[in-house]
Amino acid sequence: MSARATPPAMVDAVLDRLYAARGVWDRAAEMPGLAALVAPDTLSGLDRATEALADAITKGERILVIGDYDADGATGTAAAVRGLRRLGARDVDYLIPDRAREGYGLSTAIVERAARLDPRWIVTVDNGINSLEGAQAARARGLRLVITDHHLPGAALPEAAAIVNPNLPTDRFPSKALAGVGVVLYVLIALRRRLAADHVPLADLLDLVALGTVADCVPLDANNRVLVREGLRRMNAGRTCAGIEALLLVSGRRPGRIYAQDLGFQIGPRLNAAGRLADMSVGVRCLLTDDRSEALALARELDALNRERRERETQMQAEAGARLAVSVEADTLAAGICLMEPHWHPGVVGILAGRLKDAHKRPAIVFAPAEDGFLRGSGRSVPTLNLRDTLAAIGERHIGLIRQFGGHAAAAGLTLAPDDYPRFAAAFADEVERRIGRGPFADARDDGALQPEELTLALAAAIRAGGPWGNGFPEPLFEGFFEVAEAVIMKDAHLRLRLAMGGRGEPVKALMFRCNQAPAVGIRIHARYHLGIDDYGGREALCLYLVDWHAVSPEP
Repeated sequence: MSARATPPAMVDAVLDRLYAARGVWDRAAEMPGLAALVAPDTLSGLDRATEALADAITKGERILVIGDYDADGATGTAAAVRGLRRLGARDVDYLIPDRAREGYGLSTAIVERAARLDPRWIVTVDNGINSLEGAQAARARGLRLVITDHHLPGAALPEAAAIVNPNLPTDRFPSKALAGVGVVLYVLIALRRRLAADHVPLADLLDLVALGTVADCVPLDANNRVLVREGLRRMNAGRTCAGIEALLLVSGRRPGRIYAQDLGFQIGPRLNAAGRLADMSVGVRCLLTDDRSEALALARELDALNRERRERETQMQAEAGARLAVSVEADTLAAGICLMEPHWHPGVVGILAGRLKDAHKRPAIVFAPAEDGFLRGSGRSVPTLNLRDTLAAIGERHIGLIRQFGGHAAAAGLTLAPDDYPRFAAAFADEVERRIGRGPFADARDDGALQPEELTLALAAAIRAGGPWGNGFPEPLFEGFFEVAEAVIMKDAHLRLRLAMGGRGEPVKALMFRCNQAPAVGIRIHARYHLGIDDYGGREALCLYLVDWHAVSPEP
């Protein structure tokens, strides 16, 4: 099947169908460049924020950027520091909270640490919108505050000189899906205009914006697709910062062949590993240095942390599976899954929650103890449940149960007292069932079937180069019936197959990750898959990356 060439018209026809299914009826309109970006004018808070920052720059006042400990926060912090320095700020530094000791956001603990650096201004990146106590602590210490964030606000807003967030209730900015690093870019664009500094380049921050946007899994609406596409274009032209260049190198990726999937599955996890297991300042330093040797050393440190993260994740996933085995076997799994183990690492619980959500088709929240004695939880949700709203509803029904929470529809985090965990687990299961039922909540979406003549390397290459694909603009997912010509479980618990479609053509290679069950050779299966390219060893081959499969009866 893969040896046959695909006529360009056939590739175009498939791509047109895929884009139309995602609401884009003219593929040519997807390539307009930066001119298609939404103008910053309707983003509320920009006037006050840029007035404050311009005044601080003019007076030479010390500015401290406080970011989050994930990839969005790290790229946003690096973009803010680079951009502010470029626009004339002479005294700019940054601070990243420690996940275990200080927790997420502008906490009173991070304000106390920030005050020791004696800034005049604090600028938050990817956090702050729900930090009421932290904002009060900053004000009490005489620190002026500009909040830039994209998370959903609560009923009350923190006191600040300015708040820039497209998700404020009164905000008219049409792209609500901006990541934290995207908000930072818009602040810098508006600040450049206020300072009449049009000669100052900001386009070279787009590699950071693309990485943070994809890694944070925000919806890739039209505006975000422009940001990601232009950032990828710079990376593929070899015009990227030393840190991203080094991260690409340790990930085995090279300029010219970098795609959004590489940012999400290769670069993002390595950057995130610092915030999960160590100190995200390592990641920010990697993104800020212009010294290639230093960047490579830091990227190798991040790569080592990511390997450690994978080992911890594998162990935690095995323990979680054992914990849930009885409920799975008896079909009594709760509508919303909650798990906690005292020895689990708080930096890995979000990844485990995502694995459990995918495996069991239910929302999942996983907890681990933090150094302050509380439990830190991270959750992932199915498409039909807004996780942030669900936590808000639990907080209203059970006053005082949740100490702190925040997030999005698909992902959220929270803090509990250890003794409150059993009560929260029951409340979460009840609230999920009340909202969407017991589950499982399978994602039945796909892009239909491909014909045998369409299963080619040319179409796979066109899809890989398209998009950018991600949350809200999903990578194409196909379905079809195949005969199993070969099936082997590899030593790392991946399934390798060769599949034939209807007995026509040569069997094509297929892989399914994290699968320890193989179909029998010779049977017929139904599979859902991404059409991709396996370039292991430097040679490109067509590969079907399976999402799921099940045996079916032979054709009559």
